[in-house]
Amino acid sequence: MVDWTGGAISDNNSALDVKQVDLSVVHYLSGPIRVVDSDGVPAKPGDLLVVEILNLGPLPGDEWGFTAIFDRENGGGFLTDHFPGAAKAIWYFEGIYAYSPHIPGVRFPGLTHPGIIGTSPSMELLKIWNEREGDLVESGLHSLKLCEVLHTRPLANLPTSKGCLLGKIKEGTPEWERISREAARTIPGRENGGNCDIKNLSRGSKVYLPVFVEGANLSTGDMHFSQGDGEVAFCGAIEMSGFLELKCDIIRDGMKKYLTPMGPTPLHVNPIFEIGPVEPRFSEWLVFEGISVDESGRQHFLDASVAYKRAILNAIDYISRFGYSKEQVYLLLSCCPCEGRISGIVDSPNAVATLAIPLAIFDQDIRPKPGNVPTGARIVKTPSLPQCSYDGNLPTTKNPSATQ
Repeated sequence: MVDWTGGAISDNNSALDVKQVDLSVVHYLSGPIRVVDSDGVPAKPGDLLVVEILNLGPLPGDEWGFTAIFDRENGGGFLTDHFPGAAKAIWYFEGIYAYSPHIPGVRFPGLTHPGIIGTSPSMELLKIWNEREGDLVESGLHSLKLCEVLHTRPLANLPTSKGCLLGKIKEGTPEWERISREAARTIPGRENGGNCDIKNLSRGSKVYLPVFVEGANLSTGDMHFSQGDGEVAFCGAIEMSGFLELKCDIIRDGMKKYLTPMGPTPLHVNPIFEIGPVEPRFSEWLVFEGISVDESGRQHFLDASVAYKRAILNAIDYISRFGYSKEQVYLLLSCCPCEGRISGIVDSPNAVATLAIPLAIFDQDIRPKPGNVPTGARIVKTPSLPQCSYDGNLPTTKNPSATQ
């Protein structure tokens, strides 16, 4: 399968393709796949679809990928108010390892996985999605204080006819127009699974997906060679084309047996994920903490998003002392096998989030030591990272105490 942009990003030293990418078309997926049991009976609403990942990897002969920062006016990202301009890093694969000429001095094993795997919604569930996400777009900017700290826009990606792909249905027909105005975008994860970006869903993993329509209509894609927890740059894993081998089973009436609705209808459920035995082994980590206080010093109440943002900013500022630009570190933390945690969520007023970075991915020791920050031949000299200027008018958030 192709990468999630359909091959729009090239293996070169320009970030112009990232800045200008048409995000109305994505994601490119394989599916929908109608699932039946050994007797030819299709999965039915209320069943659980068990999807086991048997094998996966990059396409032979296409062993490269990319990590990118979207322009703030076209996609943005978790830290788009700090990094508003488009940038990208190209990665090359050596077996299970990845390295980048744009972020030298790091090399790490990838935990390859599909970012998206999910079933199709019923019309009832689709209506629930569109109503709640439409309400968020309409009133969220005025009602949610978090919008003053997290600047990804729009708040939700509502159905649109632009870039809509509807299989064999002819564009411009009344049926095409109707469906394009209600078909859900694949950008967020939802009750059906979808774009959950769980980095540990590699070989041997199983996903237990609720079935909402006959046949389940399974889709998958958005292949990642490696990803950090949160995929914070948004285009933030090592995105690649790849192959995926799956095995499907059906648990009849599994939704009622195993899933408890957390909402007003029986449709308000979530998948269950069983992590496989394959993952990189690291023994030494440097862990950065964040609390529910934003860059202006304002206190928030048990807000894990603000805390995680601060943990990432702390890590970026620290690692940039070792010869990297902050854009390089932002990209690196989005795609290397770092571990994000909500370490505390009960001690008012601060949630505590942490980001753990494996020390072995660097070719230098980045731990604090007595004396000054090291300098010398082993310290990275910042190379040229493909970047574009930010041409918009939105203000950039600055930490007055950060290093330059």
